[in-house]
Amino acid sequence: MTRHVVAAAGDIAPGASKLVEVAGRGIVVFNLRGEFFALADRCPHQAGQLSKGKLCGLVRSSEPGVYEYSRRGEMIRCPWHSWEFDVRTGQSWCDPSRIRTRRYDVKVEHGAELVEGPYVAETFSVAVENDYLVIEI
Repeated sequence: MTRHVVAAAGDIAPGASKLVEVAGRGIVVFNLRGEFFALADRCPHQAGQLSKGKLCGLVRSSEPGVYEYSRRGEMIRCPWHSWEFDVRTGQSWCDPSRIRTRRYDVKVEHGAELVEGPYVAETFSVAVENDYLVIEI
């Protein structure tokens, strides 16, 4: 698998998300209280953009008139038809055994680890002489 740097960790505040493009695919990266998760920016129902959806929580009911709200900000609701997906797993809330949106692994890596690698930038000395830029090759 090819790795892609998509943002600095500080660019996405807790409770927020960011739409990025990787290899021509829209991917939404979510920050849930310092943990990062990524889902395809495409609802499997009719391809609504999840990046334009609303983060919400999970509502459960054990009986009519009794509701329990939990997991605040961990569900994304499609803006077109309100299908909800678990940001952590991509599973749908309406049919979790069959329907899900694609999930991508996200890792937080230190900048120094990303700089080291097989690629080396060629550098040249630069000096200013009588207001002209000179590059030595």
